[in-house]
Amino acid sequence: MSRKQAVQNPPKKVTRDDIEAKLRELQGEVDQRVETARGPAVAIAVGAVVVAVVAAYWLGRRKGRKRQMVLEIKRI
Repeated sequence: MSRKQAVQNPPKKVTRDDIEAKLRELQGEVDQRVETARGPAVAIAVGAVVVAVVAAYWLGRRKGRKRQMVLEIKRI
């Protein structure tokens, strides 16, 4: 953009309506992306919770077996 064009076409003022329109446009794009990403994100979160619960159960059970006391009772 040359200096002559800048002088001939002064920038127009940005109004509140311009800003609101642009923000609504951006919000629409964000909403679309959130909707497309929501399904896989929920599946990943559920999978992670299931893995965490299974791991905690397995590790707790293993630790319980290590600490389990062996008691022998002999008949006299």
